[in-house]
Amino acid sequence: MNQFRALAVADRPSMPRLLEHMTALADPVRCRLLLLLERHELTVTELCAVLQLPQSTVSRHLKTLADDAWVVSRRDGTSRYYGLSTTLDQPAARLWPLIREQASETSAAEQDARRAEGVLAERRSKSAQFFSSASGQWDRLRAELFGQQFQSEAVLAMLDRRLRVGDLGCGTGQFSALIAPYVSRVIAVDASAEMLAAARTRLSALPTVEVRRGTLEALPVDDAQLDIAVLALVLHHVPDPGRAIAEAARVVAPGGRVLIVDMLPHDRSDYQQQMGHVWLGFSEPQIRRWLDSAGFSDARFETLTPEATAKGPALFRAVATK
Repeated sequence: MNQFRALAVADRPSMPRLLEHMTALADPVRCRLLLLLERHELTVTELCAVLQLPQSTVSRHLKTLADDAWVVSRRDGTSRYYGLSTTLDQPAARLWPLIREQASETSAAEQDARRAEGVLAERRSKSAQFFSSASGQWDRLRAELFGQQFQSEAVLAMLDRRLRVGDLGCGTGQFSALIAPYVSRVIAVDASAEMLAAARTRLSALPTVEVRRGTLEALPVDDAQLDIAVLALVLHHVPDPGRAIAEAARVVAPGGRVLIVDMLPHDRSDYQQQMGHVWLGFSEPQIRRWLDSAGFSDARFETLTPEATAKGPALFRAVATK
């Protein structure tokens, strides 16, 4: 109670707004919601599964939090994702750490966190099912959607013969094959056994390439082993892109860079069913927020010029330094 009293006394002009925020968080369920939404963007259906509450109850609590500017939402195809607002006003920004400290210590919050991992695993399984059956035609699908030149255009400014490069989410190894002759070492990582089998066949004649199996959220790479981490058309398959970018930051040495190539926001929701996409593209603010949180700086975000024959959404390139 002394903490809340000190908070209020320190900034008396904000008292009415502070009291409104405290009212909005008076229900423990809303505190649990904010704990989840601070870590992940989740749909109402996913929140119902995590909290084990009916949709009407979850929607009612979300509305209360949204009305008080605690949460924001965005549409992605046919889904709507909710997350903790990144622009809390000053009273809320000072109140939330106190609430988080108390709420995160409850058994309900611990169970919520475990169930949230299960929800994210279910997202991941949709992409895994697609990759298990698509490795044989993956190159054709990618070329049909995006053409052949995007990889070269994205990487031209990055190449240096001394570089150690991580091709994270390497698929069948196209990107690794492209850059391997021009750098000292390439570590190619993918979670799909079928994709890696195709990658090993393609990369077998390149002695500077090492192929490893692992997820983007837990890379099989030691700290600070790379000069560049490349995430080429892979983040839209990842349940938690922020975690993947943070993991890329772990394996990149100080002064190293991350290169992200992916789709700009689009409305082709059929990709989620046909190709296991989890995200329908990314906006510049989303990418910059994840890069900042992971410890990258000097981010550059650029839209790539589409090829005339490409049928897929427009692509972007984002580069940042650790």
